[in-house]
Amino acid sequence: MIVDRVEINIKAGNGGDGAVSFHREKYVPLGGPDGGNGGKGGNVLFRVSNNMRTLLDFRFKRKFVAGNGENGKGNDMTGKNGEDVIVQVPPGTVVWDAETGRTVADLRVGERVVLQGGRGGKGNARFATPTRQAPRFATPGQRILGRDVILELKSIADAGLVGFPSVGKSTLLSVVSAAKPKIAEYHFTTLSPNLGVVSAPGGSFIMADLPGLIEGASEGAGLGYEFLRHIERTRLIVHMVDASGMEGRDPIDDYYAIRRELAEYSQALAEKPEIVVAAKMDIPDAEVGLEMLRAELCKKGLDVYPISAVTGQGVKALVHAVNEKLKSIPVPPPIEEEGVIEEWEAYGNETDYDIAWGEDGIAKVTGGLIDLIFRKTDPNDPDSMRHFAKLLEDYGIITALKKMGVKNGQEVRLNGLTFDFIE
Repeated sequence: MIVDRVEINIKAGNGGDGAVSFHREKYVPLGGPDGGNGGKGGNVLFRVSNNMRTLLDFRFKRKFVAGNGENGKGNDMTGKNGEDVIVQVPPGTVVWDAETGRTVADLRVGERVVLQGGRGGKGNARFATPTRQAPRFATPGQRILGRDVILELKSIADAGLVGFPSVGKSTLLSVVSAAKPKIAEYHFTTLSPNLGVVSAPGGSFIMADLPGLIEGASEGAGLGYEFLRHIERTRLIVHMVDASGMEGRDPIDDYYAIRRELAEYSQALAEKPEIVVAAKMDIPDAEVGLEMLRAELCKKGLDVYPISAVTGQGVKALVHAVNEKLKSIPVPPPIEEEGVIEEWEAYGNETDYDIAWGEDGIAKVTGGLIDLIFRKTDPNDPDSMRHFAKLLEDYGIITALKKMGVKNGQEVRLNGLTFDFIE
């Protein structure tokens, strides 16, 4: 089964909370604050695995959660960092933000951190100063929201074999490379792309045996979009036509049927460079089909390469032609990423806040940032409340309230609690 588009949920680990602790040791009076910092939450990494060809595994597991950082402890002990979670994907997987549709990452090789773990909170030992020698507050670790992302697999072969089912694509790939695709005498033997490295004089290239295309694929028939999605990123189309007509089809009709499906799916796909192959030349009457193709396609300036993947006839000439053609076709750039990862890393889920006038005429401030500030505050501790006021200033909330028209001495409501606004 070919599965090349799935939606999953990823969540990086929360940061551990900082500790409030004071040194306690016999014969050591006034030991002072010694609360350690919280550990960092684990990251969500995507790693390209050459052993994977589809996204089938994600039908059974759709949630990936990294470990949370441990809380800090006394004696200046920092909490342990959370464990990373690694999501393995096939080469050519594109990650999209499910909410906005924006491109997160185009994964071809290696690994990539897609969602950063939360920062650990600071222990009270970090807030000690000559004038504040016994702070009784610490900061919490950063909380991270889960994200829904869409994984879409787009093959990244240099040359893609296209054509009706059972024209010999898998057999050809098995002959020209070390790939071992499943080969059988029935339609849709190939249900997921097979990639093989093809050696040629002066270099090599990656060839993909793509699932068979049928009429109506651009409207979802057969393997439909799954097939067409995989050929989007190939540089060269190797269009195989059964010259023997052994299944009662006309080679020229077959050629144009495939071309129509490519054009209806994407004009850019229809304009890709193409090499036409007359396959199954070992079968009687295939010469008739070959001449029909040559007579028709010479009008379009296209050469036709006769081959038999079974006997090896014409295979070397075809490999040479594909290799030479690829030299003149530039490698397409990765899909442009849209800065989503950077936004997630920079802001997490705790930078938003909203200011509005309530029905009672009191300005109210709500949102994730206010939640964060309150988690850092002990309302019963004067030092903590002074730190609270500084955070409101640092995050620009005081300035925003002034611009809104709040005057000195007026009441302001933060997360349901009422305070006097003092400049």
